Amino acid sequence: MYTPHVMQVLVILPAAGLGTRMAGPQPKQFLALDGVPILIHSLRAFASVQRVTAIYVAVRTTEIDRVEAQIAEYGFANRVRVVAGGDTRQESVSHALAALPAQPDDIVLIHDAVRPLIDAATIDAVAQSGAAIVGMPAIDTIKQVERTAHGALITSTIPREYVVLAQTPQGFRYSLLQRAFAEANADGFVGTDEASLVERAGIPVAVVHGSQVNLKITQPGDLELAEFYLHQRKRQQ
Repeated sequence: MYTPHVMQVLVILPAAGLGTRMAGPQPKQFLALDGVPILIHSLRAFASVQRVTAIYVAVRTTEIDRVEAQIAEYGFANRVRVVAGGDTRQESVSHALAALPAQPDDIVLIHDAVRPLIDAATIDAVAQSGAAIVGMPAIDTIKQVERTAHGALITSTIPREYVVLAQTPQGFRYSLLQRAFAEANADGFVGTDEASLVERAGIPVAVVHGSQVNLKITQPGDLELAEFYLHQRKRQQ
């Protein structure tokens, strides 16, 4: 008897970065936010979404034991798998992509491990599209510049209505993502995010409205801001 495939939502968290912009020797995904590693906050956000089938975390080989221990400590052992990441984000996602037990129509969400305050509603909205990212409208005036030895010179002003600031998660059908990665790898193209690879493959990508709360922790001040947002969220619950 034929059993139709039930669409899965699979998540990849690239977490192999060294976080050079943060002070101290510890990669930023392992820093404590309200007493809990940032990575664990990100995992909790996706584990709370019922339609998420499994989460794959790509980390440096030297961090695999540490991450597996944290996953067990916080009760994610059944939902989360750890894979070896690469030297770039694209390599890490590619490694995780190869490990996914996915069918062509399944949705794959890729999320920055250091965006710990993503909410379930936004995750759900991205998961409903075959190709979408989370994005924020630009508030400041955007200037295109040409770099010089002494800084930069403005070459043009870009109207704000044509610009969004990309966040994550970014979600795509598995077949589309596979194709985009294969084409990029064949051409030696390295993108700044997954959408840049998918766009390059000629696939339209939609934008789901993001939030300033979904910040990426990259500098010391970001950690304090994340603590503020987290405590504010707890008071509202």
